[in-house]
Amino acid sequence: MSNRLTRIMPNERHIVSLSGGKDSTALAIFLQKNFPDVNYEFVFCDTGEELPETYSYLEKIETYLGKKIVRLRAERTWDQFLEDFSGYLPSARSRWCTANMKIKPFEDYIGDDLVISYIGIRADENREGYISSKTNIIPKYPFKEHGIDKEGVMRILDESGLGLPDYYKWRTRSGCYFCFFQRRKEWLGLKENHPHLYEKAKEYETSNKDGSAQNFTWIQGGTLEQILKDEEGIKRRHDQYETRVKRDKQKKSKRLIDVFSSELSFEDALNMEDDAEGCLVCHV
Repeated sequence: MSNRLTRIMPNERHIVSLSGGKDSTALAIFLQKNFPDVNYEFVFCDTGEELPETYSYLEKIETYLGKKIVRLRAERTWDQFLEDFSGYLPSARSRWCTANMKIKPFEDYIGDDLVISYIGIRADENREGYISSKTNIIPKYPFKEHGIDKEGVMRILDESGLGLPDYYKWRTRSGCYFCFFQRRKEWLGLKENHPHLYEKAKEYETSNKDGSAQNFTWIQGGTLEQILKDEEGIKRRHDQYETRVKRDKQKKSKRLIDVFSSELSFEDALNMEDDAEGCLVCHV
């Protein structure tokens, strides 16, 4: 195995950012197992609005690694930031939540130190993830360097005993419970698993004073109330597509990745509805 990741410079910090998702978790396991002499800092940027399953999974990760995860938070809360933006909800075009509640606390924590930032982008992905504009932060892609793809990530999680976070039963991304990158089927999953959080998310959607239309909504061209009205249609379309995906998978050879076939087919079915890429700093 290459030793490229073990060449340590004086006064150099090694930071692994965890999102509570499968890739960054597998990366932390991979690095600690294969390069144990490096003093890693495991960091999680906490908006205070994460899913309960995310917090539970982070505790399991800490137990496995035998090391505390540094929890970073912005100086202001989500509600305070929302007030600063006059109730304007974040969206794919304006990801102020990521900028203010993820990136800034992370860069403040680093300061001017020389940092190697390990990023969990897999070998089978054509993307780079969050790249800081600060010259003292050097990105590293261990999975790309060592040819670890999605199947490899699943193997790492399976062999560690951690498996996937519980939210993967109904959601394909880490992130806040009201993340605007959720597909409609995932919003329904939030409603079924955490109805109180779904109601809280609905309350953030605002309407004009005369009630004529919605000003700010989580979903382009719709509201969370409208999702409930089309619940049966969303589930039906999801099930139809998932059936086709499973049929196609049965034609392929059996692989270890099939241990997680239900998660993978669910992800494929959701991709039918919306192919938008999530915030890379949140969803790795």
